[in-house]
Amino acid sequence: MQLFILAYLLLLALPCMGFLPNFWSRVLTFSWDSHTHQYITEQAILNVTLETLRSTKTSQGNNEEEQTRLGRGFWRAVGEVVKSNAAMDFLSSTRSDPVYHFDSEQVDSAMGMLRQFWAQTLLSVRAKEYQSARHSLGQLFHSLQDFYSHSNWVEMGQRSIYLHLLQPEEPAVPVAEEDTPTCMECFSATCRDNLQPGLTNTQLLTTGYFSTFPPKPYGKCSHGGILDSSRYMGAKGGINKDSTSPVFSPHHYLHMEAANLAMEATLSVLRDLGDTVGPETFLRLFSVKQIPALVFVMDTTGSMFEEITAARFRAHSIIESRASNPGLPGTYVLVPFHDPGVGPVFETDDSNQFIQQMDNLMALGGGDEPEMCLSAIQLALTHSPPLSEIFVFTDASPKDAHLFDAVKALALEKQSKVTFLLTEDPKYTTESRGRKRRRKRRRRKREPLSPDRFSLYSALSSLSGGLTIFTTNSDIRRVSAIVEDNTATDKVTLLHVESNQDLMSSHSFRVDNSVKNVTLHITGSLTECILTSPSDQSQSLLSGDGPLAALDHFEGLYRISLLSPTQPGQWKLQAKSDGHLTFNVIGESSADFLYYFATVTNETHPGLERVEGSPVAGVPAFLVLVVMGLAPDEEAYFSHVTLLGADGESLQQVKLNPSSSSSSSSYSVEELVGWVDSVPRAPFCVRLTGRDSRGNKLERVSTERVQPTHVQIQVLSVPRLVPGNSTMVDFDILNHGPARLFILTADDDCKYLQKRGPHSFHVAQQGSFRGQVDLHTPATAQAGATVTLTLTVRALDSPDSNYAVAYLTVIPPDPDTSPPSCSAARVQSTCASTCTESSWSVSMVVSDRGRSGLAALQLQKGEGILTLFPSPAPTEESLEGTQQPAYKDTTTIEGHHHHHHHHKARLQRGDPPLNVTDWVPDLSQPLWARYSSSCCSPKAELLVWDTAGNMKRCRLTSGQQRQLRDRRTESSGARRITLTSVSVLVGGLLGSTL
Repeated sequence: MQLFILAYLLLLALPCMGFLPNFWSRVLTFSWDSHTHQYITEQAILNVTLETLRSTKTSQGNNEEEQTRLGRGFWRAVGEVVKSNAAMDFLSSTRSDPVYHFDSEQVDSAMGMLRQFWAQTLLSVRAKEYQSARHSLGQLFHSLQDFYSHSNWVEMGQRSIYLHLLQPEEPAVPVAEEDTPTCMECFSATCRDNLQPGLTNTQLLTTGYFSTFPPKPYGKCSHGGILDSSRYMGAKGGINKDSTSPVFSPHHYLHMEAANLAMEATLSVLRDLGDTVGPETFLRLFSVKQIPALVFVMDTTGSMFEEITAARFRAHSIIESRASNPGLPGTYVLVPFHDPGVGPVFETDDSNQFIQQMDNLMALGGGDEPEMCLSAIQLALTHSPPLSEIFVFTDASPKDAHLFDAVKALALEKQSKVTFLLTEDPKYTTESRGRKRRRKRRRRKREPLSPDRFSLYSALSSLSGGLTIFTTNSDIRRVSAIVEDNTATDKVTLLHVESNQDLMSSHSFRVDNSVKNVTLHITGSLTECILTSPSDQSQSLLSGDGPLAALDHFEGLYRISLLSPTQPGQWKLQAKSDGHLTFNVIGESSADFLYYFATVTNETHPGLERVEGSPVAGVPAFLVLVVMGLAPDEEAYFSHVTLLGADGESLQQVKLNPSSSSSSSSYSVEELVGWVDSVPRAPFCVRLTGRDSRGNKLERVSTERVQPTHVQIQVLSVPRLVPGNSTMVDFDILNHGPARLFILTADDDCKYLQKRGPHSFHVAQQGSFRGQVDLHTPATAQAGATVTLTLTVRALDSPDSNYAVAYLTVIPPDPDTSPPSCSAARVQSTCASTCTESSWSVSMVVSDRGRSGLAALQLQKGEGILTLFPSPAPTEESLEGTQQPAYKDTTTIEGHHHHHHHHKARLQRGDPPLNVTDWVPDLSQPLWARYSSSCCSPKAELLVWDTAGNMKRCRLTSGQQRQLRDRRTESSGARRITLTSVSVLVGGLLGSTL
């Protein structure tokens, strides 16, 4: 079956561009050893992350241990970059536009696009909008990697990366004119020597034309391969190096050279990004070792005194316990709401500030049932990282029920859970509620409140994998212990089911060797509960202490801790109740998984495209899993995934095969793929089953509910927002069911949308509808801010619905993207064969070429000392014909020290970046600097930033003068020496932000 499917998919596969998008592409093209965009991107991020961790010295332990410990947040973040990279080949707005792929000789506009992606990535990182930054970084990587596969750079004999792509000041290679023929006819699948010999001699750059747009002029090169319709036009053949298969890539024999340069260029961008924003921010961008965020949504009306006290108590307790193992900082978010106000959102990574904010929280008078709770949850989801758990404390039902769809979309998209701690019995009437709110004015009305007024809360917690707990003011403090349980580092879920039966219900879960601290949470009220261990020992939990577990019972919640050592194997739980129960079993283990659904695309690429939103019911799909956190010595084997229905029953088993992604085996994650014949129609959770090294069954559950559906919504392009302008976002709605009416609602967290909806429209059976929403960005919008747009579509007559979430970035109308520059004015070197007795020095001038002014400097490499002067020595003399200062001899500088003593600064390696503003009044003025070092350290690297955040990497060497003269004799002019960034393999590529 599997092979038949593959053969069939091959027939579907149409045009192809770029290295193949992901591992599945290799299966489809039968080129097992090709490096895909996914492989190059994952490897590069992993390498630079480990380098960064080693350099920050917070990490102990070896490399392999480091990798195990990167965490689920890290692999999810890497997945977002990979997804955005692959989407360039799948989205209709980018897949056939040559500007995104360096096709059809559109090198200049592609380079402009590349530099725009870099500027946008930096802008988002600086605004701490990491999700947006990962998105634009994925786009940048796609174009950058495509350059090496689609151009003749490798064929020209180039062995290093093309620096000019992202650094305008580096030398450029001219592109062939439109009337210059670039290729010769080639009549076989493999094309050798089909580039015009003149190109290499004159060093002209060309890239292959693809398909019919833009039309290929005669004598130009094609992209080539079975998916490119332009390969039959003169000159026939092609030059792409996307894969090792001659079917797809006429220059398949150069695939590894192109892939290696693409890898080096990607590493280079990441190292430059790390140096530009600093190691801590770089690690946050990729959620490295991210400890769970602490997110509170607090009702602050008058009756909430006990609840606020409980939340405050938990915050103190969690932060104290975290203080004992200082890792990377966590994220803390607090969203207060109080009818009718919501917010403001308080977000920080400083735990002390968070505590202070919690301590200042007060229960204010007033506020009437219902309240703006969903608005507050929407803000909390927008401001917290993916994979968070949001704790909502309230006693009122929601007034803003219209936001339910937007909140559901955000929770599912971010894979975040929402847990409600409700201090109000749903059976109460208004009168008893009035008694509960003694401190408040008496209610005027006395009619009973509807018993299901909290149903939206339960629905939200149940689809996101959280809990809804109905408790009381007197128990809220003890019930809130669940906040500590659920924000433990390395928390994994072993069982999550809901049950509505009045009969005895029975559930089992498995404990493997890697799991510690197993805790059970049961919400509802039990009449009987029996726990049975793998060796058949039983304990009735409601009748006091026993050998297996300790039970705490509060109003609305049972909290059961298995006593350690916990026996590995299958545990059973039998429970009886007179109502609704939810069982949640969690433990601590680094081994966990992420998953997504994917379908085969047959547009421009063989490849698996991730399903955005909910998968379509009743049709086949691939299920791709990433299992992470296995210790290097833990040999685990994963056999299958079970799709579980609402009561924990098995709907379908999916066998897993290791994916052919060779990158995954080299580090502690494994990528697995399963074929789902037909996606179930009922909502389901995903449970992974395997065995650990000792043969114990290993199980993990992903608690959010997948909601299969018969409608899809796709955002076609994610435009940039410009202050003072309107922007259209296009989307498609695809109806996989009968003809019917649909309703679309749009929402955004900044209120930029012109019309939120609901809009209704008719879509034919198996038909589609293209629409657009209009956002107006005010002139006062902050550059770098992200607007989270949620679109939800639902059928009028059935439960079918789906969602899309897009992150739009506000960019300044005309940003400064020119990095600072540094030029050497004088190099002195007495370096002899014994380096210890000799020294060298460089005098240079550092200035900003843009309009922002210098901001900071740091000596990143080199054992010498950098001394800065705000103005040149008085004996300065102009070099003939240039404005660069020169020093007659070094003693003038030394002698100059005492005049400007308070104005001089000294930097050594390991010092933090020096803030120029601290000691120079005018930032637009150039700075003079002198670097001197023993000859034993012949190289140095200086990083210079401007206030717009652009960075320049200045490389200094003791043989500077000689080396530079060789490289640029023609532009040296009147003995002027420019410090160019000589591409050293270890150095980064994007020295400047563009």
